[in-house]
Amino acid sequence: MARITPSGSQRVLARRSESAGFTYLGLLFVVAIMGLAMALAAQVWETNIRREKERELLFIGKQLRQAIGSYYAEMPDGVKRYPRRLQDLLQDNRFPGVKRHLRKLYRDPVTGSDEWGLVVSEEGGIQGVYSLSSRAPLKRTGFDTADIGFENKLHYSEWQFVHIPSSSAKAEPEDDGQLLLPVMPEQ
Repeated sequence: MARITPSGSQRVLARRSESAGFTYLGLLFVVAIMGLAMALAAQVWETNIRREKERELLFIGKQLRQAIGSYYAEMPDGVKRYPRRLQDLLQDNRFPGVKRHLRKLYRDPVTGSDEWGLVVSEEGGIQGVYSLSSRAPLKRTGFDTADIGFENKLHYSEWQFVHIPSSSAKAEPEDDGQLLLPVMPEQ
């Protein structure tokens, strides 16, 4: 029986189709690796954005708490009270001139909304604010002293920025009628 050998052009064509299969598999592998890398990068990017929004929420919450405290401390009529609306922090109408405790009302950075949850005092004024987001925070520990209550909270809505008035009655030493003189160091 006579053996038929492929011509030179047929051999080249056979080699190309074999190597094309390996090239195609290699290309698929590279695309899969790139897709995985992009997914990981997107996850890191999202986490960084959430951390930035948390920092912004902490900053804005402190600003609002401070403005509420300033409104509360200023008492033209001698009665301390909390604002009835957040807009009262922008322009305090209790004074004859313009009195501002806050320059602008901030948006909630977590929800992107102008709406805040309000902590209402017993007298009916706004004593604090909180985010309406039910998402879980990334930050769980390491808060400032004023925000230590935020540790291990499960939702942003539990981060309540409340103004707590300090007691104005400070304990004074009893006066027993004795005159105390400073002690001078010996020379």
